[in-house]
Amino acid sequence: MAMLDPLPLAQALMRCPSVTPADAGALGVLEDALQPLGFACHRLIFTEPDSEPVDNLYARIGTRAPLFCFAGHTDVVPPGDAKAWRSAPFDAEVRHGVLYGRGAADMKTAIAAFVVATARHLAKGDLKGSIGLIITGDEEGEAINGTRKILDWMTEKGERADHCIVGEPTSVAAAGDTLKIGRRGSMTVRVTVKGTQGHVAYPNRANNPIPALAALVTKLANLPLDQGTGHFDPSTLAFTTVDVGNPASNVIPAEARATFNIRFNDLHTPDSLMAFLNAEAAAVAKQTGCEITLTNNVSGVAFLTTPGAFTDLVAKTVEGATGRRPEFSTSGGTSDARFIKDHCPVVELGLPGTTMHKTDECVLVSDIQKLTDIYAALLDAYFANPPG
Repeated sequence: MAMLDPLPLAQALMRCPSVTPADAGALGVLEDALQPLGFACHRLIFTEPDSEPVDNLYARIGTRAPLFCFAGHTDVVPPGDAKAWRSAPFDAEVRHGVLYGRGAADMKTAIAAFVVATARHLAKGDLKGSIGLIITGDEEGEAINGTRKILDWMTEKGERADHCIVGEPTSVAAAGDTLKIGRRGSMTVRVTVKGTQGHVAYPNRANNPIPALAALVTKLANLPLDQGTGHFDPSTLAFTTVDVGNPASNVIPAEARATFNIRFNDLHTPDSLMAFLNAEAAAVAKQTGCEITLTNNVSGVAFLTTPGAFTDLVAKTVEGATGRRPEFSTSGGTSDARFIKDHCPVVELGLPGTTMHKTDECVLVSDIQKLTDIYAALLDAYFANPPG
C-alpha cells in the first residue's frame, strides 16, 4: 500500500464494517500501515458494566517533546437500508472522482490522511519531537470506552499531548474551509410531571399533569437562554418528545413526561442551567399543584481553544495549502474534542461533512488529497517552530 496516496488506506478502512462498537478489523488495517513507519502501537480494550468491550488504538513514534497528536474514530453509524445505496455501503467505491461509502466523510478518510501525512513528514528526515494517534472505536456510541479512557491510560503512562488535531468533518464546502476551535455543551433533560389520576367526567377530582407539562413546555420553548457570545451562537433548547402513554380516552393520567436537549455556550454550566430550569419548573408546579422533577445527562460542557499561537499556526498552514483563510467555528454537535481539551489545546480540522450519516455518504477524492497536504504541511510547520 503506497504511503504517498491516502485513497487505498481510506478504502481499506472503509471496507471494514465497523459499526459501533464492532471493530471489524479496522484497527488491524491501521496498525499494518503504522508499524512499518516505526510507530509503537498499543491496542486498548475498555469496557464498563452493561456495555460491550471497545477496541481502541494509541500509536506513537518518537520519544522527545513536543508530542503532536491526531485523534479520530474508526467506528461508524449503521448504514440503514443497504438497498437504498447506489453502491454497497462498505464497498468504498470511487465513481467520477468521488469516494462513496460509510465512513467516507466521518471519518476514516481523515485517519488515512493522518497516516500518509505522517509518512511524508518522516521521509524528510529527523523527527523533532513525537507524533501520536489517538483512535477510538466508541465515538458514535456512548463514548464511555473510547477517547476519554485512552487519555486516562496515557496519563497513567506519563504521556501527555502538547497539541492535538481531531479529524472530524468540520469543513463546509471544501477541505480546510472551517476549523472548529470549540464546541457547545450538550445536556439532555427529562421532565416528569405527576398529578392525580381520575375519571374524565369528574376532572375536578383529578389533577391532570398534561396541562402542567404543556405549560412548562411552552414556557421553556419560548424563553431565549442568551444572545450568544464572541465565539458562540445563542444557546438553544429543543424538545424531542412528549409522552403520556395513556391508552384510555376516559381516564385522566397520573403522569406525563417530556425530554429536551440544550446546546449551550460558555455563558452556562450544567449546574447553572439546572438551577434555572428547576426554578421555572417550581413556578409551574406551584401554579398547577403537580409535582415536577427534572433529571439530566451531560454529554459535554462548552469549551473554547482560545485563539492564539496554535490556532494561528493551523489557520496559516491551511491558508498556505488552499489559498484561503479558514473560518473559526464552534457550531455543530459534540465530538471527542470535549475530552481532549482537558489535556491540551485542540482544533478540529477535516473534510466537508455534508453527507455524514446519510445514505450515499461520500467525499471528493481531491478533497482527501488536499486534507493530506494540509496535515503534512501542518506537521512541517509545527515541528519547525512549535507553538508555546
